[in-house]
Amino acid sequence: MTTVSRLMTPAGVTLLVAASLVFAKAQQTPIQITADLTDAPRKLYHAEIDLPVKPGPITLITPQWIPGTHMPAGPAEDITGVVFTANGQVLPWRRDDVDLYEFHVTVPEGVHTLHAHLDCIVTARITHKMAVLEWEKLLLYPAHTPVREIPIEPALKVPAGWGVGTALTPTGSAAWPVPSAGSTTHFAATNVEQLEDSPLITGEFFHEYPLAPSISPKHYLDVVADEPEDVQLRPAFLAGVNNLVREADALYGSHHYNVYHFLLTLSDVAGGEGLEHGQSSDNGVGEKGFSDAGHQLPEADLLSHEFTHSWNGKYRRPEGLYQPDFATPQQGAMLWVYEGMTEYLGNVLAARSGLKTQAQYRDVLAYTAATLDYRPGREWRPTEDTAVAASILRTPNPAWANWRRSQDYYFEGELLWLDADTLIRKRSDNKKSLDDFEKIFLGKGGNTGPLIFPYSFDELVQDLNQVVPYNWAKFLHDRIDNINPRADLAGIEQGGYKLVYRDEPSPSIRMMMAAGGPRRGGVQCWFSIGLQIGEDGAIRDVRWNGPADKAQLAPGEKILAINGQVFSGDRLREAIRGAKGTSEPIHLLVQSDTYVFPAQIDYHDGERYPALERVDGAPSYLDDITTPRTKVESVKEDGKAGDGAQP
Repeated sequence: MTTVSRLMTPAGVTLLVAASLVFAKAQQTPIQITADLTDAPRKLYHAEIDLPVKPGPITLITPQWIPGTHMPAGPAEDITGVVFTANGQVLPWRRDDVDLYEFHVTVPEGVHTLHAHLDCIVTARITHKMAVLEWEKLLLYPAHTPVREIPIEPALKVPAGWGVGTALTPTGSAAWPVPSAGSTTHFAATNVEQLEDSPLITGEFFHEYPLAPSISPKHYLDVVADEPEDVQLRPAFLAGVNNLVREADALYGSHHYNVYHFLLTLSDVAGGEGLEHGQSSDNGVGEKGFSDAGHQLPEADLLSHEFTHSWNGKYRRPEGLYQPDFATPQQGAMLWVYEGMTEYLGNVLAARSGLKTQAQYRDVLAYTAATLDYRPGREWRPTEDTAVAASILRTPNPAWANWRRSQDYYFEGELLWLDADTLIRKRSDNKKSLDDFEKIFLGKGGNTGPLIFPYSFDELVQDLNQVVPYNWAKFLHDRIDNINPRADLAGIEQGGYKLVYRDEPSPSIRMMMAAGGPRRGGVQCWFSIGLQIGEDGAIRDVRWNGPADKAQLAPGEKILAINGQVFSGDRLREAIRGAKGTSEPIHLLVQSDTYVFPAQIDYHDGERYPALERVDGAPSYLDDITTPRTKVESVKEDGKAGDGAQP
């Protein structure tokens, strides 16, 4: 059984291949854990855990720092009903006074197996008809031990008739992927590190789609939904996901998994999600998230982003983001590689696969670039600090987010790696690209099972220099560590386009607005008067030093009226257009807490929506980047097969 171990960087040090470690010690008895999800419709999970022990004090722990969440997000507060027994006797326990994830128990003489029962109250990623299990919700294991060295054998119970999707390997003769009523499905032994990295989805309405049969190892798309018809995915979307597997194979040239499962939930109740794992990904969208082209566009890069993480983020990971256990704090430095490069590659793969068109790619890129260019917080906070401080920036509160900055390492990283890609193309006369770098950087070791191979900044620079010699250390330092008041638009410009603003949204942005996007929905006036505002007039954010800021508006307030008329999104847009070229301000009536006051926005440049405009005569690297590398499968929206061309 392949297990995970630390693989050291080429600078030196020993390479430990996990296949040679049969749980580190062949004689070590594995933990036995049975996850009981039969109470999932009541939002409860249960676990029965048998731990091999020796008499005396023992400290057990549950995970706190969950890989991929970039913050201490363990579910300790939701774990309840904890009972320890040995030989039928209930044992007392005490939570640690400092580390609240630890439990202290004294094992009696003569006892070699400690049984633990625990329950978990689940409030997200679950409905009456489906459930998602990220194993940290039920894990309990010895503290102060590298999790890759703790063997564990998982088992699962689900409600009768519910199907299951997971990268875990079932053993025995149990029917799969739909277990028989009342049965327990056992899985092959692994270790705690890999079990935490192996989520599962289960539901009454389940469907599994094999993908790209010509690509090895095997890939699957597992879907659960609240309604039976929703698991029947439309042919155009399935064609795009099949293309994605082939395009990723062409781009990365290696695999670091034994099998890969895209786990997808379709539900307006279970909530959205995008969480990477080595051999699978947990993806959640609304019930109709992929039901048509309009709903698909805002989610078009979800699967490609999380799939890319199997290479970048799981197999290759910054040194500080890989710790020997789930208790040691992770260090966010270089998340602009972990997440930023993945953001770039995920969007590129979505375009190459036909999950979005090349035009849609450019339209969304324009919106991303403009948003970062209108991010005043970059005047004081460098991009690297948004990565280092990731664990305190992962907040849903949008108030003054443009001044505080948030998880900007995602989209700053996207522009950075586009800059690097187009620079490589420019300096090599388009003979080389970032694709060549990815094969070097993400493909070290060739095809492997699920391993973790940390990297350093120096290795990153060395690998870039293998593609095109350049002062890459300075290139990265200037863009990541320095204060840059303006966004990095060099990649767009080197790619043959320029960022412009028009008085009408592009077709893609209009489509996303209709579907509740591009980011949060509402009235799009950020690039004009500087407001993020809902259709009800509630102000989510105010652009620092923008027209609305100068009018003394603030997040949390609500616009009641515009130019003497009751607020509506259409009236706000009409007022912005009407003030263009005049000297008359836009008159507002605003509610703040229990107070009402008038305000005036002195703005006269009309509506502004970002777009990319082709530069005549410049090399079209941006179009080269998003051109498919394989013969993509195209299916028209009416379900009829297309001609294989780029959609």
